[in-house]
Amino acid sequence: MKAPQKNKIVKQGGRNFIYPKKPSGRLYTYRKWVSYVLLLCLFSFPFLKLNGEQLVLLNFLERKFVFFGLLFTPQDFYLFALAMLLFIIFIVCFTVILGRLWCGWACPQTIFMEMVFRRIEYWIEGDANQQRKLDAQAWDTEKILKKGSKHLIFLLLSFGIANTFLAYMIGADVLYKIMTEPVAQHMSGFASIWIFTFVFYGVFAYVREVVCTVICPYGRLQGVLLDNQSLVVAYNQQRGEPRGHLQRSQASTASGDCIDCGLCVQVCPTGIDIRNGTQLECVNCTACIDSCNEVMHKINKPLNLIGFYHQDFIQHQKPYRLGIKAYGYMVVLAVIMLVFSSLIYKRQDVETTVLRASGTLYQLREDGMVSNLYNAELINKTNKPITFVLRSKDPKDSIQFIQKPLVLPKEGTATLTFFLIKKASAIETYKSAVVFEVVAKQKVVSTASTTFFSQP
Repeated sequence: MKAPQKNKIVKQGGRNFIYPKKPSGRLYTYRKWVSYVLLLCLFSFPFLKLNGEQLVLLNFLERKFVFFGLLFTPQDFYLFALAMLLFIIFIVCFTVILGRLWCGWACPQTIFMEMVFRRIEYWIEGDANQQRKLDAQAWDTEKILKKGSKHLIFLLLSFGIANTFLAYMIGADVLYKIMTEPVAQHMSGFASIWIFTFVFYGVFAYVREVVCTVICPYGRLQGVLLDNQSLVVAYNQQRGEPRGHLQRSQASTASGDCIDCGLCVQVCPTGIDIRNGTQLECVNCTACIDSCNEVMHKINKPLNLIGFYHQDFIQHQKPYRLGIKAYGYMVVLAVIMLVFSSLIYKRQDVETTVLRASGTLYQLREDGMVSNLYNAELINKTNKPITFVLRSKDPKDSIQFIQKPLVLPKEGTATLTFFLIKKASAIETYKSAVVFEVVAKQKVVSTASTTFFSQP
């Protein structure tokens, strides 16, 4: 016997609007504190600065990315792509081991919906039954005031989220100019703020759980990623079935611990019955665990009838252990992390490219010296100008500059044209390797290798 899904109002030919009961419990308290920390990070990172740059910047338009003070230019795109791959593999590995816990505890959509907008809704309109009653009644003064104040707050919150989102995309300094300077000077930025405001408002005021159940592709990957050893929020059928209502006047005839109260369904933000097994709509928010544990405590039954379980435990009472799939993803994750860390460690603040001038040969000089003509391009990957010196790693070599800028501008480039001069008597092969060093503040900040041609 299935408990009715009491948190839905079904409209013929329309959407089933969900009215989840206000959750409470130990896990919900933990979720609140995790959400507070993540929200604090989300709203503070674009407005904090480190090494002269905002803490996190994802400016796709100008191809400029900053992570905790470390600036990445278009030349570092391979690092950004590798970081995205690392993040995806981490989410996959996390899902294989802990199911869709990311969705319920760390996803911005869930955090904003359940920990911000939904709580405001509870505060203004009341719990699930009061919300149903309010939506069903005529448009009187009470309904207008409650609905109007709720949606006004939703719109203001969406405006704040939109501005924060743009601060990540275009930079907090540019956002400040858009907000303080005349609108005519920043029409596109001003329009973007309001477009994103109404998008976020639409998502959190109307679309809601549809983002998780229909739009987001991550939930649909569970069938591929999960296995029998993945920990997910699950109902222990072996212990709970057969279920039956608990009668005050007489003992329940059912032998299972589930009393079919339906609370696990009423608190679910996506409107599913967890007792029907693992479903793609489940975001592992753990609200059903808290509600069921509250009932189990009242009827003196063991806790965690609904809890974090894997299928092998529910079906065969096998102990938890990581599966082969989990170990495989962990190895891939470790390898990519190792490669990424080594590339970050070897990354130079100045990228130097030196090439022999096309269409030129070596030049024999009257003083017995041989020279090759080179073009060099230097790219500054920092937010500060760099005064530099270009030299050959071999102290016996000398450089004669034709074009020689002294300062490398911040986040800019510089082009040099010069002759590298060697002693003809020291040349042993027609083609030899040479290494150039870029020195700033008596420190080698970049190196570049190329070839030197001369008749031995």
